[in-house]
Amino acid sequence: MVVKVYGGEYACPKRVIVCLIEKEIEYETVFVDGFKGEHKQSEYLKLQPFGLLPVIQDGDYSLYESRAILRYYAEKYKNQGTDLLGKTLEERGLVEQWLEVEAQNFNPPIFSLVMNILVSPVMGFPSDPKAIEESEKKLAKVLDIYEDRLSKTKYLAGDFFSLADLSHLPFTHYLMGSMGKAYMVRDRKHVSAWWDDISSRPSWKKVLQLHPFPL
Repeated sequence: MVVKVYGGEYACPKRVIVCLIEKEIEYETVFVDGFKGEHKQSEYLKLQPFGLLPVIQDGDYSLYESRAILRYYAEKYKNQGTDLLGKTLEERGLVEQWLEVEAQNFNPPIFSLVMNILVSPVMGFPSDPKAIEESEKKLAKVLDIYEDRLSKTKYLAGDFFSLADLSHLPFTHYLMGSMGKAYMVRDRKHVSAWWDDISSRPSWKKVLQLHPFPL
């Protein structure tokens, strides 16, 4: 059964797609024009009542929230493709810990930066300079903690690539590219080496080739 991923052009769906590629799961994307508000239309809301991307359909099974989807496929196909959860319960605990760190500490400030620097101008809304300044300060503090962690381990959960690392790929790509804030990574030796490692994975290169970012 081919997995359908809605909104493959955008950041959060890309988090799902790179996971599917790592797990060697066949998928296809369904175009949703977020700039025209198609994710807020009644047909899409039947799949995702909060009007957010992504949603997956796997036969009769539907699931939304990108990190929930990551966990689902990493567990369902744990013996296929890349092991993204760790080999012991303790490793799994660290994967879950750092995946939560990404969701609760890393994502809020970087999402605010993306919205204010990249999305608002395209949508015709004014950017908020104060929000940009505050978000950059918050993100810098998070990256300082990452720098300390990555001085001790190759990846966030240990010496193995996992969902915790994978989940950072889409929004950090914006930071390193069109947002023009690569120095936030490059000024931190171990974070920089970590980014070069995870962003050079064949799975991520394939995502960028097949599903270019709209911004």
